Amino acid sequence: MTGFTTRPEILGTFGVVTSTHWIGSAVGMSILEKGGNAFDAAVATGFVLQIVEPHLCGPGGDLPAVIYSKKKDKVEVISAQGPAPAGATIEHYTGEGLTLIPGDGLLATVIPGAFDGWMLMLRDYGTMSVREVLEPAIFYAEHGHPLLPRVSATIKGLAAFFEKEWPTSHETWLPDGSVPEAHANFRNPALAETWKRVIAEAEAKSGREAQVQAARDAFYRGFIAERIDTYLKTAEVMDASGNRHKGVLTAGDMANWSATIEEPLTYDYHGWTIAKTGPWGQGPVFLQTLSILKGFDLAAMRPDGADFVHTVVEAMKLAFADREVYYGDPSFSEIPVAHLLSESYAAERRKLVGADASFDLRPGIIPGFEAQHALTMKMLGAESKTGAVYEPTMAHLSEKRGDTVHIDVIDRDGNLVSVTPSGGWLQSSPTVPGLGFCLNSRAQMFWLKPGLPTSLVPGKRPRTTLTPSLGLYEGRPTLAFGTPGGDQQEQWQLSFFLRHVHHKLNLQAAIDQPLFHTAHFPSSFYPRSREPGSLMAEANFGPDVLDALARKRHKLTITDAWTIGRLTAARRDADGLMRAAATPRLMQAYAVGR
Repeated sequence: MTGFTTRPEILGTFGVVTSTHWIGSAVGMSILEKGGNAFDAAVATGFVLQIVEPHLCGPGGDLPAVIYSKKKDKVEVISAQGPAPAGATIEHYTGEGLTLIPGDGLLATVIPGAFDGWMLMLRDYGTMSVREVLEPAIFYAEHGHPLLPRVSATIKGLAAFFEKEWPTSHETWLPDGSVPEAHANFRNPALAETWKRVIAEAEAKSGREAQVQAARDAFYRGFIAERIDTYLKTAEVMDASGNRHKGVLTAGDMANWSATIEEPLTYDYHGWTIAKTGPWGQGPVFLQTLSILKGFDLAAMRPDGADFVHTVVEAMKLAFADREVYYGDPSFSEIPVAHLLSESYAAERRKLVGADASFDLRPGIIPGFEAQHALTMKMLGAESKTGAVYEPTMAHLSEKRGDTVHIDVIDRDGNLVSVTPSGGWLQSSPTVPGLGFCLNSRAQMFWLKPGLPTSLVPGKRPRTTLTPSLGLYEGRPTLAFGTPGGDQQEQWQLSFFLRHVHHKLNLQAAIDQPLFHTAHFPSSFYPRSREPGSLMAEANFGPDVLDALARKRHKLTITDAWTIGRLTAARRDADGLMRAAATPRLMQAYAVGR
C-alpha cells in the first residue's frame, strides 16, 4: 500500500482559483487582482477554457454551477443545461431509423446553455462588464495559445473524418490542411470575431445589466442564433449511427429559453452539508452514496486500502442503479428524492453491501413506482450493451471522445463557485460556419422509449452527468470541488471528499491518493454500455490491495499510476485562510492563490 502523500496545498488570503488548465487558473486570478469577485473570475475562466481546452468544452455546451453568494448569504444552483428542442420527439428520431441517439452530429444537440449560464452568473452575482470577462478569451483566440498534446492528438484522430464529412471543422482545426502540432501556437480567429461582435452589441446599451442582457440577446435572439438556424436548415452530416442526419434545433428554440436559478439538493454528513444539483443531473448520486456510507466506519479503514475501495464502490453501485430508474427533469416527472435520501431507505440499501463485488444492477423498488422500475429494467435489458465506455480524462484511453472541465473559485469576501462546464467540444458536431464553435451532443443522454424520466421529450433537460459540489462545514460555506469525467465525476469526487473528511488529509493529499471507479451501471453516453462488476484502479494502490480486491471478485482493470481523474478543490476556513489543490494527473490542472 502507498501510504499518505504530503504534498502541500496552495494557500491564500486574497483568493484561490482552480481549473483544469493552467491558463484558465491564471486568468481567474488576474480577474480577482483587478477587483473582480469570484463570479467574475469564474466567468472569465470559463470562456478561456473554451479556447484552450476545445476538446473538453465550447460555447455551444452547457453547465451547472453550485454557488454561494456572500451578499445573498445563500447557496444556489445555476441550471444552464439546455433542454431538447421542440422538434426532438421520439417519433422523429425513431423515424430516422434510430434506437439510440448518436453521441455526435446534429441530432444529438439540445439548446446550448453555457453562454446564458455564464451571463446569468455575471449579471446577478458579478461586478464586471461583458468586455472585461470576454477579453482574455478573445486574446487567446486571436493571438493563439500553446496547443495541448491531447488536442493535437484528437484533431489527428479525426482529420480524415473532418475532411470527408465535416468540412467546416476541418477548416477550423486544420486551417492550413495539416494537423497542428502539440505546443504549437493555435488560433481561432472566427471565435474571436464572434465575441468581439457580442461586445459591440452589448456596449450599444447603457448600464452593466443592460449590456449583459444585450449579450444574451445576441447569442439567443440575434446574429448567433440566426447563423445556427441558417446552418441547421440545410446541413445533413454523418454521425455515430453511420448515417447522415439533419438537426432539429431552431432559432425559435433558442429565443424561448434562458438559464435559471434553483435551490440545491443537500445532505448532512459528519458535520458537513453537501449541496448538489437536483435529479436533472447526477448530483443526488453523491448524496445517496453518503447516506448509505453513514452506516460504515470509514475512518477505521485505510484510505488506500481494499476495504475502503470495496465499501465505497458497492455503495456507489446501488446509488447509480437508482439513478437509472428514478432520476430525470423534475419539471416533467415525479422524482422521489425525499425517499431516496431518507434514512429508512438508506438502511435498506446498506444491507445489500456484501463481502464480495455485486454483478447485478439493483435499483430499489419504491412504492408507487413499481411500473416505472419494471419498465426501466426491461428496457435496460434490451438496450444496454456490455463493454465499458470511459471518459478520456485517463491518458491511456481514446482521444476521440469529448469530456468536461471544472472550475473552483473563492474570493476574500467568501463567495464560492463550483462549476462544471462541458459540451460543444470539437468532436461533438461540425463547426457552425462563421462562428468558430460547434454545438453540443447532450441529447444522447435521452432514451427513445416513452414513459421514463429520461425519455426524450421537447423542453425536457437531459439527465446530465455534470455535477459540481459545494460543501458547508458546520453551516459555513467552506469547500468547492469537482472534476471532469462523465459518469466517473461523482465517483472521483466521493473518494476525495471521504478521504478529506474521515482521514483528515489536506486537499492536495486527498487528491493525490490512488483513484478508482466502476462502469457497473449503464453509461450515460452513446452507446450506453455497461460492464457488470467492473473496477478500474490505479496501479499505485499496490499489489496487496489489488490482489485483495480481486479476491472480493471485482472485475479489475489496472491502469498506470496517475492516469485516472482530474480533481480540483478550494477551501476557505473560518479565519479567512484559503486553500486550493489540483490533480497532477495529465499535468494540466492548476491551482493558484495569493
